[in-house]
Amino acid sequence: MPRFEPFQGLRFRSEVAPLAQVIAPPYDVISASERSHLASRHRANAVLVELPEADLPGGRDRYAVAADLFARWQSKGILVADPGRNLYPYRMTDPSGRATTGVIGALGLADPGEESDILPHEQTLPKPKSDRLDLLRATRANLSPIWGLSMAAGVTATFDPTDDEPVADVYDDDGVRHQLWVLNDADTVGAVGTAVATAPVVLADGHHRYETARAYQAERRQANGGAAGPYDLVMALVVELSEDQLTVGAIHRTISGLPEGFDLIGALAPWFDVVRAGAADDRTLGALSGSSSLTLVTGGQAYLLLARPEMQEQEGNDLDSNLIATALAALPPHEVMHRHSVAEAMEALRDGEGQAAFLLRPVTVKQIEEWANERRRMPPKTTFFSPKPRTGMVFRSLDLP
Repeated sequence: MPRFEPFQGLRFRSEVAPLAQVIAPPYDVISASERSHLASRHRANAVLVELPEADLPGGRDRYAVAADLFARWQSKGILVADPGRNLYPYRMTDPSGRATTGVIGALGLADPGEESDILPHEQTLPKPKSDRLDLLRATRANLSPIWGLSMAAGVTATFDPTDDEPVADVYDDDGVRHQLWVLNDADTVGAVGTAVATAPVVLADGHHRYETARAYQAERRQANGGAAGPYDLVMALVVELSEDQLTVGAIHRTISGLPEGFDLIGALAPWFDVVRAGAADDRTLGALSGSSSLTLVTGGQAYLLLARPEMQEQEGNDLDSNLIATALAALPPHEVMHRHSVAEAMEALRDGEGQAAFLLRPVTVKQIEEWANERRRMPPKTTFFSPKPRTGMVFRSLDLP
């Protein structure tokens, strides 16, 4: 069962690096323009090591730059190690007041070749894995936590951070409040670890970083004659798999590149009953968002897509991401883009970046649990968990206990 252990975290010293100026979103949702904006906020913004840039005049590649910066921040006291080994309760509260409370610790990786109780919940799209691996090799640090969902009931009840003042309390650019506590009470630390060890952990975010950690573990084990080490764990935010703790959104699709005049409605007919719902205005889309069907928007019109029974029987499930993938595979060559909100998808259509948008329904926590119990992976880009933990709240150096 999963190991979940305390570690000696590195945190920004607020006197020289105010947290609001140095935290960053997860690396894989940062655009080039946002990276520039974050980097301009502070000379020690976390994006500078999480998404480093090469120093061409100095002849250093981007990974050497990250390693040098990370070491310099420590030597200059910008980053300071907490005393002893700790867990780090972490709460994210969105502007509506809904909170997600978990705890950051070091999550154990299974030995190479052994079956793991850390379960990826969805397939991943191809992405270069050497980038994160080269960064881990250079910095010898977990710079941002993966996000795991514990299937053990009662994990949240083992710790209550609100009795103490947080060591970090900051709002991000989206108005989400991020609070961090340091937990070093031995009994409570032990209780959290025991609770997490009773059931598998499902990966919510960080599939590529998890695979990178496994690859790095295998490398180090081979180099060290199979000896165990700090590379056998990865920093993780563990949150209980519970409706109370999670906000799960859908990831929508826009498509472009279809031939001019292509009959998309007709092409979808073998898979769906297509029902015209009216003009794709805010009122119509708002009404459709509460319906029990997929929505298609194209040519300024909105349509309900009702999956034919034979399609669901053929696919063996009713996940929107799976149904859409099957239908799109039968279309002429085209490009698919993933959009994290209805507004983003509609903007893409208005800007001419898409010919049609497919608005998916979010999966439920119960569906995530069912698929995890069966050790099945959902199709890529099925879920969007929010809010997102910030990079820079705490770092885990593999050179510290």
